[in-house]
Amino acid sequence: MTSPAARAGAGPLRRLVVLRHAKSAWPEAVADHERPLAARGRRDAPAAGRALAEADCLPDLALCSTALRARQTWELASAQWGTPPPVRYDPRLYAAGVPALLAAVREAPPEVGTLLLLGHNPGLEELVLELAREGLDDALDRLREKFPTSAIAVLAWRGTGWRALAPGTALLTELIVPRGAKRSS
Repeated sequence: MTSPAARAGAGPLRRLVVLRHAKSAWPEAVADHERPLAARGRRDAPAAGRALAEADCLPDLALCSTALRARQTWELASAQWGTPPPVRYDPRLYAAGVPALLAAVREAPPEVGTLLLLGHNPGLEELVLELAREGLDDALDRLREKFPTSAIAVLAWRGTGWRALAPGTALLTELIVPRGAKRSS
């Protein structure tokens, strides 16, 4: 049986790294778009950055929701790397469904080999499930159970450009759920 990544055709191996924002707070009288990270989110976001580095999944470009919790996740995660890649804050990624997320991904320049998409559920989880019809180990089963805050899904596929990314053409190679250590009092 041929994997979805192989069926996707010729072209270089590309990776889409999907990162759900870290745990957010729910302060009263604060609009959803402006909710900040909770204490746990401020611990988990740097852990996500370290996990991406350890997995050799540092992006060439990041697409990030404009929501405060997503921007804070990006800032804390990317601070774990020597030189963070460029980031594009895109208001379309806030509360986006699969069509809007896929449209944003398809706009990535063809020279980008690894693209990071940072946003929100349920859209991110639905996007990964739409793109990956297969997964390594138990990654796809675990994702179907839950895609928690700070979770990282890594999709691999072959293609000549991001415009060619289509449902069922990627392989879910990793599902990572990093957690930062709690500080003792």
